[in-house]
Amino acid sequence: MKSSLKILMMFVLVGFIGFAQAPENNKKLKIDESVRTGVLKNGMTYYIKKNQKPEDEVTLRLVVKAGSVLENEEQLGLAHFMEHMNFNGTKRFPENELVDYLQSIGVKFGNDLNAYTSFDETVYFLPIPLDDPKNLPKAMDIMEDWAFNAVLEPNEIDKERGVVLEELRLGLGAQERMRKQYFDKLLYKSRYAKRLPIGKKEILENFEYQELIDFYNDWYRPDMMAFIAVGDIDVDKMEKDIKKRFSKYKNPNKEKERKEYDVPSHDETFVAVATDKEATSPQVSLYYKNPKERQPVTTYALAKEQIKSQLFSTMLNNRLDEIANSPNPPFTFGFTYYGGLVNDKKMAFTSFAIPTNNDQLKALEVLLEENARVKKHGFTTGEFKRAKQEILKRLENQYKEREKTESNRFVGQLQQQFLSGDIYTGIEWDFQFTQETLPKISLDDINKMIDDYIRKDSRVVVFTGPEYKDESKKPTEEQILNIVNKDFDNISPYQESEISTSLVRKTLQPGKILATKQNDALGTTTLTLSNGTKVTYKKTDYKDDEILFEAVSYGGTNLLETETYHKVRWAMRGLSEAGYSGLNKNDISKFMSDKIARLNFSVSNTTERFNGQASPKDLEYLMQMLQAYFTDLNYNKEAFEGYKAKQKAFMSNMLASPNIYFLDKSYGFLNEDNPRWTGILPDDEAWEKTDYDLAYKTFKERFSNAADFHFYFVGNIDENQFKQLAEQYIAALPSNPDKKEKITDLGFRQKQGDFKKVFYKGNDPKSSVRIQFYGEAKYNQKEATALDALGEILTIKLVENLREEESGVYGVGANASMSKFPYGKYTLSIQFPCGPENAESLTQSALDELQKIIDNGPTEEDLNKYKKSQKVDHDENLKKNKYWLDQLTLAYYNQRSADSLLNKMERVNAVTAKDVQDVAKKYASGDKYIAMLMPESEK
Repeated sequence: MKSSLKILMMFVLVGFIGFAQAPENNKKLKIDESVRTGVLKNGMTYYIKKNQKPEDEVTLRLVVKAGSVLENEEQLGLAHFMEHMNFNGTKRFPENELVDYLQSIGVKFGNDLNAYTSFDETVYFLPIPLDDPKNLPKAMDIMEDWAFNAVLEPNEIDKERGVVLEELRLGLGAQERMRKQYFDKLLYKSRYAKRLPIGKKEILENFEYQELIDFYNDWYRPDMMAFIAVGDIDVDKMEKDIKKRFSKYKNPNKEKERKEYDVPSHDETFVAVATDKEATSPQVSLYYKNPKERQPVTTYALAKEQIKSQLFSTMLNNRLDEIANSPNPPFTFGFTYYGGLVNDKKMAFTSFAIPTNNDQLKALEVLLEENARVKKHGFTTGEFKRAKQEILKRLENQYKEREKTESNRFVGQLQQQFLSGDIYTGIEWDFQFTQETLPKISLDDINKMIDDYIRKDSRVVVFTGPEYKDESKKPTEEQILNIVNKDFDNISPYQESEISTSLVRKTLQPGKILATKQNDALGTTTLTLSNGTKVTYKKTDYKDDEILFEAVSYGGTNLLETETYHKVRWAMRGLSEAGYSGLNKNDISKFMSDKIARLNFSVSNTTERFNGQASPKDLEYLMQMLQAYFTDLNYNKEAFEGYKAKQKAFMSNMLASPNIYFLDKSYGFLNEDNPRWTGILPDDEAWEKTDYDLAYKTFKERFSNAADFHFYFVGNIDENQFKQLAEQYIAALPSNPDKKEKITDLGFRQKQGDFKKVFYKGNDPKSSVRIQFYGEAKYNQKEATALDALGEILTIKLVENLREEESGVYGVGANASMSKFPYGKYTLSIQFPCGPENAESLTQSALDELQKIIDNGPTEEDLNKYKKSQKVDHDENLKKNKYWLDQLTLAYYNQRSADSLLNKMERVNAVTAKDVQDVAKKYASGDKYIAMLMPESEK
């Protein structure tokens, strides 16, 4: 199940977009005609939509309008506990048969099969492959049982206590401790402040069985539910089945009232400064709660208000991005929005920032300055035009993909209609309405909106972050209020800058296509260009408005001397901050406001890479970016220093997190003999070593020869246009066809032996365990497939034992793989979090499960689960551009034919139980590394 605290933070930090203005047009919106919807006599709502992406699959969702806010004092945490219990025994699927059955048809527990509980709802997800006609009736049995036929057996309840307590344990830490310091102020006098979905430890440990049964009987009832089905289905048959199955259920004779709870307004401005020694970064949040209740988007007028709010947020956030991109920014990230505070009714205007150099007061002041700048001077016509273009471009992209949109997106939108009342109008209507409405919205309309957002009552300021080494520097409530109440009357207007007309400023000398080679089996075409470069493209119809790109070259930082490597390792990532073609990042952002194209570069130990994407219409801009990075990257030391300041501020306290500390120290032990190992994060010394000039020079060297790259494009490609662009831009790149670099193995290896290391960090009773088998091995594709199977099968057994039988973990997983470069090696790892008191016993249990496979091999049933899940994933992946691009570039890197992709399922189906047992014996019987994280109290 998904973490309840993550769901909580999603509501707090992201919110729902909503509006409370008086309507100017009360014409009612209509639900998209492609959706079949209705309400049964018992009050249960249903939504059905036929959608063939992905093919032969349906996504089902049960939405229960009941969450933690409905719990009484004896039930705190039981809404979430009930969610767990629905996976642990229903009428048709007793005990763990449900998960076992779903795994047998290729549905993975925790990935595809999932659920979440929030304050106001509980939602169950079930994607079902339709390759077998028996699957859909079974899936409907599951949904019916989740809704009305849970079997709440005392022994199963008691077993699940441990799992839920482990999930609660996972949520402990700096964020939870700081939340306790500010939540009562943020949600002043609200029931929500006392109803976190995860609940209370003492209640989860000791609640009476009847309390859970009562919650289920009170709230899991037809009039509180919606059933959603979107996928490759017959809508008429689905509707008939829904009516037959669900109409027979009745609501209780004495229905418990489903109360709506508010977040009250207040006259005061509340301030909370919450610190914790394990907090990783400072944050600033400023909330202006709005007394008006959000109105569901059900009319044309409210739909127009939605667009206006998007315009406002887009323009203000563009300004904050410009500030974050400046040479000495006050924050590394800033964001403002008007949306739901904790539910879909209470609205707030929220400004948020991650300060640079821990200066929260300065970050707060700049956020307030920008709000004040809008309030006094408004936005400019240039900003307004670009914001309209951005919004229309995003919608146009969705509109073009309307026939290729995956079912999950539709299911989420229909869920939102049921929970919030917003009418799902569909992308066709949304795009047309937005096109018609944008010209009718004036700049003055948008400039006036801030008057409704900025208020002097119901304000809350929250500072969170690491503890101050010098407590005298900790911001006081008085200092914060002085800034909040500051007069910004003398603030100057926003200054527009001139917008560029191109991303390339140099005259190019186009080349030619010298040769064309087709691969009919893969559907790819490879071009050889006159400058020696190779370009492979695959035209697909998986997405109408998407072309993905990656270029790979052997080489990487392994070709650098160790001293040079240390000076450029962290610096390389900041080179793009300078921009290119004489344009800074803000210039580029403005130029690209009505276009969809992006490009990034990276340098690993063994390769240099570009990756990006574009809409077909904007592919030329991607080509221009590629040309600019190769030939015209800006040199700007000031921009780099700004990047370094932001990164230092962001990373400086990361190792205070026990989990990050554990990763750093556990891998550090294995690599302590490697002179190039500097940790997973840079410290102050590493930043001091960074050499911008050397990094810039290294970049120019690493990206000087286009002929050493292979360029890959996958997507909706117009072949004639593509070939012209390849000649114009890629064939014009500098190259030296005679100079080809290779993957270099420097010879450094992780420490070998049988080790156990315990690391101590953190105040909470939380531990993590990582068990690893690793070493050198000659790459063998058959063994690589068997190792993959071993990891998947071992995960199934670990979940069954460590979670379901021992109730010792919330999540556990294993993975195994084999790689070819820079040297042949294998790895098998097992990871799980747990209580410190159980770390040793659970480690032994995990090793015992592995030993069973070593001694006896996997069962045919578990092997078939692996094969079935691989088939489901493979069939779906073959219709995705990203999968094809990844496989083509991986084949190139591993120096093997990409045609092997076509035989993947043959290799998977050929794996036998003995193959899995053999690789388990060969690679997981010897030395291992056990790393444990323990709280400091265990020292």
